[in-house]
Amino acid sequence: MGFLTFKGGVHPAEGKDISKDKPSRLLQPKGELVFPLSQHIGAPAKPIVAVGDTVLRGQMIAEAGGFVSSPIASSVSGTVKAIEPRRVPTGDMVNSIVIESDGLFREMEYQTVADVSKLSKDEIISKVRDAGVVGMGGAGFPTHVKLSPKEPEKIDYIIVNGAECEPYLTSDYRIMLDDPDKIVEGLRIILQLFANAKGVIAIENNKPDCIAKLKELTKDEPRIEVAELLTKYPQGGERQLIYAVTKRSINSTMLPADAGCIVDNVETVVAVYNAVKRGRPVMNRVFTVTGDAVQDPGNFIFYLGTSFQELLDAAGGFKGQPEKVISGGPMMGFALFDLNVPTTKTTSALLCMTKDEVAEAENVATACINCGRCVEACPEQIVPSRLSKFAQHGEKDAFDKWHGMECVECGSCSFICPAKRPLAQSIKTMKKQILADRRKK
Repeated sequence: MGFLTFKGGVHPAEGKDISKDKPSRLLQPKGELVFPLSQHIGAPAKPIVAVGDTVLRGQMIAEAGGFVSSPIASSVSGTVKAIEPRRVPTGDMVNSIVIESDGLFREMEYQTVADVSKLSKDEIISKVRDAGVVGMGGAGFPTHVKLSPKEPEKIDYIIVNGAECEPYLTSDYRIMLDDPDKIVEGLRIILQLFANAKGVIAIENNKPDCIAKLKELTKDEPRIEVAELLTKYPQGGERQLIYAVTKRSINSTMLPADAGCIVDNVETVVAVYNAVKRGRPVMNRVFTVTGDAVQDPGNFIFYLGTSFQELLDAAGGFKGQPEKVISGGPMMGFALFDLNVPTTKTTSALLCMTKDEVAEAENVATACINCGRCVEACPEQIVPSRLSKFAQHGEKDAFDKWHGMECVECGSCSFICPAKRPLAQSIKTMKKQILADRRKK
């Protein structure tokens, strides 16, 4: 039997050997922590604490600002120092709660559940919402919303995304290796919400140890199976994963639920387990510090609100001055301008490279040679070279007509282009302009 996959994609160097065999270490922060109120899709959270208040670890400090929103809990005990705009990794100024840690990590009392199977669907959703669980694979979509589709009886698949196809990242790998039982328990809880659904834990075949461990844990689970995916980028993209597992397709106008699917990252599923079974809000996550510019690459369990600088320091700092520092992976991550910015629920990695290959490629870019490699690599089967040309000339109608809005921004076209043209970048820019025009209308 062949491995499950999709049409298109590329095979960048994995770079995972740098950190994959480093078990996750708990990193306790020092000094102040910053909690941006917008660290999820939807309305910003609303502060429910004031400057001078004393808070405990696990205490809610901001409530959801609407249905599509998510509350925020403090990851430390201490004193609210300020509520003010602070710079976040993307460069924006975002209203944030600043807490000075007392170093004691005094914690709230949590309400555990002895038998989760006795909980109602509404009780499960409520616990997930109150715990502030969001998509921790990067999207940040509030999980209680995702688990509340209009027609739950039409959901056929709950797909746990364990592909981790982005090069260098190994945080999901460590979770699958170190806490596979929590993934299975979390998936069982989600399956309680969908009577007709089957659970699928999807893992790329470059992680055979994770596949073996999860297969062993689920061998007696009639509603759960482990799917082996072909190692290829962007195998972990939501659309590509759904097609690989189910052979169902969705486009930019659809939600996964329209294809009878719900997709959650492995860390999100663990967060569901912690929320429902243990009554614990989202306060920590696993994070990879890696790259050839890092002294001691590894994986860390960090407290939300910790600065990128503290995480880098825990990995020994830089070997030498890096040319490129990225939040996330090399394909879909974004360059950081400063390390003194806070981590959030969607922060997964810090990648530090001695060479900036993207900048070097920009200096040698040439005209399109019409080789068609970008079309072959595109997982959405659109024509990146043509769309990039439309974008460069500001031809919005032609861009839309040629299905430019279907781009998933994976960067496969730029990676594979022998002319070193920044195809993905120009397409992303045009998409943003068109979406801005639509919002104005």
